[in-house]
Amino acid sequence: MSTIIFFNCCSSLTASKLINPRIPTKGSSFLRTHKSFSWWNRHFLPKCTSQKHVQCQLQNGQQKMRSFSLKECAISVALAAGLIIGMPSLDSSPMAYAANPSLPDLSVLISGPPIKDPGALLRYALPIDNKAIREVQKPLEDITESLKVAGVRGLDSVERNVKQASRSLKQGKSLIISGLAESKKDHGVELLDKLEIGMEELQQIVEDRNRDAVAPKQKELLKYVGDVEEDMVDSFPYEVPEEYRSMPLLKGRAAVDMKVKVKDNPNLEECVFHIVLDGYNAPVTAGNFVDLVQRHFYDGMEIQRADGFVVQTGDPEGPAEGFIDPSTEKTRTIPLEIMVDGEKAPFYGSTLEELGLYKAQTKLPFNAFGTMAMARDEFENNSASSQVFWLLKESELTPSNANILDGRYAVFGYVTENEDFLADLKVGDVIESIQVVSGLENLVNPSYKIAG
Repeated sequence: MSTIIFFNCCSSLTASKLINPRIPTKGSSFLRTHKSFSWWNRHFLPKCTSQKHVQCQLQNGQQKMRSFSLKECAISVALAAGLIIGMPSLDSSPMAYAANPSLPDLSVLISGPPIKDPGALLRYALPIDNKAIREVQKPLEDITESLKVAGVRGLDSVERNVKQASRSLKQGKSLIISGLAESKKDHGVELLDKLEIGMEELQQIVEDRNRDAVAPKQKELLKYVGDVEEDMVDSFPYEVPEEYRSMPLLKGRAAVDMKVKVKDNPNLEECVFHIVLDGYNAPVTAGNFVDLVQRHFYDGMEIQRADGFVVQTGDPEGPAEGFIDPSTEKTRTIPLEIMVDGEKAPFYGSTLEELGLYKAQTKLPFNAFGTMAMARDEFENNSASSQVFWLLKESELTPSNANILDGRYAVFGYVTENEDFLADLKVGDVIESIQVVSGLENLVNPSYKIAG
């Protein structure tokens, strides 16, 4: 009972770091070295299974909301601590945690609020280094927290955010422009001009005390910021390892719309989920998915897992658990692909724990509700093929790299619109279609164009 509350509230508060497991090399095991955790293997972690701008249409107009009380979270942390203390010793192999640094203090794990907004995660994941644009971005993002304060105080806080962003833009505009890629400079300057005008409009909205208009304008301005930051990326920043270079690769970003027909749900008939795929940090993984989308692999496929922890699909009919490439008549698999802060290229084929990178921060963390990643076999890192999952939890107390998923599964995108409705999906709901709506030009080596 305690561990269930712990998971629901805290999203996955550090199984690997606090409970000393040897990290499994494949995707389904929570603690491979201890039999008492086999229940978690079956119920929580994503694994390959052999189970045989956009509006959602609601019948009652109500959207499901998620919330946790502070009391629940406090209880969960306490229960987690009890679980840690009572945990028997585990694997004594070199990979066991006993050979690793001492357990982190719990205060380290909850020292700061994690970034949970998918748009913000995508902005920070771009391969750029321009402090001036980040100083404009941050106060605009902080408006979300300011709006949680009721009444006049909230708007006063929003006004401070807007003034700070405007000041940063004015002071740092030349540095921002100097950071634009030469081929995209004119477009970037045009966006900055729109951003400047938009912030003046937001300032007027705040002065008029039009609280309802703040969030839509904030979203518009952050879109400008994100587009300016993308204009700072001149070209794909690294070479993919030679053994994967001929595979479908997404060298940049793309976006897809996934339309799902919902069965037996009085609240929801169908929904279109907008998903941004990040090939800068996961070119092989994202490229594989876009290639399958172009083959219409997922069209007509059912949701195959929906248990409150993840929504999963991608297991084709028949004995195969992945995509059979008609040109080879074999299952196409892709390597585990993890990019971390401070590295120029992703790591391939190993989990971060296997690499000894216990404190590494993943560039695409499992922080957001609707984080999209690849499922794989339990004991084989490089076994992902076509099965994908979306996380139905968001990080409350656990920073990235301190949960059971970061560094062990390849994240390659986020649902950025209608992600809340993922929680309404059930096994048997049908993916009517997935369509690439932007960024297809970033796909190289597209196998879907090869006949046979």
